[in-house]
Amino acid sequence: METKILHSGGCHCGEVRFKVWAEADIKAVKCNCSICRMTGFLHLIVSAEEFDLVAGKDSLTNYQFNTKTAQHFFCKHCGIKSFYIPRSHPAGYSVNVNCLDPETIRSVTIEDFDGERWEESIGTLIK
Repeated sequence: METKILHSGGCHCGEVRFKVWAEADIKAVKCNCSICRMTGFLHLIVSAEEFDLVAGKDSLTNYQFNTKTAQHFFCKHCGIKSFYIPRSHPAGYSVNVNCLDPETIRSVTIEDFDGERWEESIGTLIK
């Protein structure tokens, strides 16, 4: 397994900033559920220990729907969801690969996930 490195990222306006430990060759998930499809979210799922919110806690607003398990955090200023606590991994985070600073990313491999049929597909989710 490849060694994890420290990536930085954040929202569009820069109010929200975070750091995340992950490989330089990122394995991301593209989900087709309604919110992921509409926001263009590209998932990098990490443990809570691999994620650190370094700025902007007060700039976040939380949106929940359906089972209200997932906590979707959006920047109050620019509207970008750069990370959230997913229903599939409630003890961790899903970081939007599109919100990572590109300097530390060597490559991104994308795997599709059928979030429209979440209950039937959850067993296929990576990590």
